[in-house]
Amino acid sequence: MCDGWPRVRMPRLGSIASGAGLGAVLASLVFVACGDRAAREAREEGATRLRAVATTGMVADLVRHVGGDRVEVETLIAPGIDPHLHRPTRSDLARILEADIVFANGLLLEGRMIDSFERAAASGRRVHLVAPEILERIEPPDDPALAADPHLWMDPAVWAVGIDVVADALASADPGNASRYRENAEAHRDELASLDAYAAEALSSVPPDRRVLVTAHDAFGWFGRRYGYEVLAIQGLSTESEAGVRDIERLVGVLVDRGVPAVFIESTVAPRHIEALRAGAAARGHEVRIGAELFSDAMGAGGTYEGTYVGMIDHNATSIARALGGVAPPRGRLGSLRK
Repeated sequence: MCDGWPRVRMPRLGSIASGAGLGAVLASLVFVACGDRAAREAREEGATRLRAVATTGMVADLVRHVGGDRVEVETLIAPGIDPHLHRPTRSDLARILEADIVFANGLLLEGRMIDSFERAAASGRRVHLVAPEILERIEPPDDPALAADPHLWMDPAVWAVGIDVVADALASADPGNASRYRENAEAHRDELASLDAYAAEALSSVPPDRRVLVTAHDAFGWFGRRYGYEVLAIQGLSTESEAGVRDIERLVGVLVDRGVPAVFIESTVAPRHIEALRAGAAARGHEVRIGAELFSDAMGAGGTYEGTYVGMIDHNATSIARALGGVAPPRGRLGSLRK
């Protein structure tokens, strides 16, 4: 029976709580509320579509694929906007409270929205944080830092676990369409497996000594773990952290000593620190080019191939491989990238 207050379930990975403090604990909660009984019964009869709100494009992409034509999905944070820095507006809160079900990444990616999630859960919305749910379902990563790293979508094999997270949540909220969600989930799982295979092939073509990925902020840890790349970043996991002169000088030394040919800017991060790296390396006689602009915390523009999760990862894998001396088709896995 519904008691009017959400049930709260903590993730099993104690490293999240112990390593990231109270904020990460709050961001790792998975809220499950009863929801509106009349709306649920109507959906079971097929009369209405489930209304879902997702915070980021990557999470919304999962929900759209699994939900299909039975779920209406709205994305809160627009393409190109950094979720680390996004401040929820009254409009955001209103859309969250009007939704039947809410999906967020969690692990402090949307750190300024925690209060909004708690208010939604308390008001009877179902609120699911996808990243902590994924971490509950996989083997803990060898690197403890990854247990608090919200950028799980950078590993398509790990992100594919989120397909089942979303399918379970939708089936619970809308049991009359559970079989549809399971079918959609299976099809999307196959699609992400093909994407992962392409990325692995393209990225493995880079000579081993060049598999060094230098970016503006530390968003590619899961990527590096999956594809065997050393990832070096100027800023930490959140773009709210500030880079110092020592951080830049340290990375300049790496670029020069190891002859790294390219560094990468990100679509949601100002390029000034990357440009400082290039200038520092040039002053020491080593020219470094911009390999590409990568999609890290947001996908590409809406309505484009890069504005999908598959297109985002295709772009990143293709661009990195080509910039660091590997072999990949100029227009990516399906010939759909804009060049």
